[in-house]
Amino acid sequence: MLMKDILGMTKTELRELAVSMGESAFRGEQLYGWMMKGREIADMKNLPASFKEKLAENAEYRLPSILEKYVSAKDGTVKYLMELTDGECVECVLMKYDHGTTLCVSSQAGCRMGCSFCASTLRGKTRDLTASEILGQVLVAARDSGDRVDGVVMMGIGEPFDNYDNTVKFLRLVSAEGGPGIGLRHISVSTCGLVDGIKRLAGEGLPVTLSISLHAYNDDVRSSLMPINRKWCIAELMDACRYYFDTTGRRISFEYTLIAGENDSAEGAEALGRLLRKEMGDRPCHVNLILLNPVKETGLTAPGRQNSEKFCRVLEKCGINATIRRRLGGDIDASCGQLRLRRLDDGKGDNM
Repeated sequence: MLMKDILGMTKTELRELAVSMGESAFRGEQLYGWMMKGREIADMKNLPASFKEKLAENAEYRLPSILEKYVSAKDGTVKYLMELTDGECVECVLMKYDHGTTLCVSSQAGCRMGCSFCASTLRGKTRDLTASEILGQVLVAARDSGDRVDGVVMMGIGEPFDNYDNTVKFLRLVSAEGGPGIGLRHISVSTCGLVDGIKRLAGEGLPVTLSISLHAYNDDVRSSLMPINRKWCIAELMDACRYYFDTTGRRISFEYTLIAGENDSAEGAEALGRLLRKEMGDRPCHVNLILLNPVKETGLTAPGRQNSEKFCRVLEKCGINATIRRRLGGDIDASCGQLRLRRLDDGKGDNM
């Protein structure tokens, strides 16, 4: 018998499930409420034992477990290494801001995009995460921290549009009424540039912020850093960005990791400014400049703060809204993929 993934079900579907098991629809609502608090079935005190037994026989409940947890002494950022039911591991990062708490979640176990500066891709992709496994990261982090998660960024391990169906299902689950209560306008989905995924998302009716991992000012530089650019060049990517904004009205955010000697020159900043003015026109956009968090396997380093600030000033003179992202969790390796990579290299875990 195929086990039902109940964490991936809506409240309506759980009501129907409860009725199919001979229980009242209200029991399905109770089950939904407990799951949205990140509770295990054994802790759901007001569910009848008979219902719990039926769930054990017919349902799969995929809350991840916390393997490692690191708390930054500098800013309170929390990094989790979480283990899924089959032994695969993913990372998520809880970041605290003045306006609330944001969780960065993973969408895949590993990544096959091959970006030269990223730890997440160094051992390739093992598999996609289900929508419930992505949601589980939110529920477990909220339960462990005691904090309400106000926003989500899909910028952890994996490429969300390489796992498109589960990404969209997760967005619907995490924003559902009675769920974690995270509004879609408080969610960002990051992509390295899968043009077909950007255009599909524009038609989903989900007003999330689209974050483009750009990281270069021309095709030569971008192709050397990001293999995806050999499939969809910058012009094609920008066409998709225009389509996304024109369809949804949502501002585009461009992520730009500054890498010493690769993409951080003042001339590069001027070229980036010209590119965005030409391609985006009067459409609003914002550039997040990110100082590279070095990964020893790549040999790449971050530029100095002075060079980074100069890059930002040049963009602003070009009329581009740009900021240098405040680095959170620098003392706990909060960049994506570093904990998982270390665990892989140590040979820990059933499937690692």
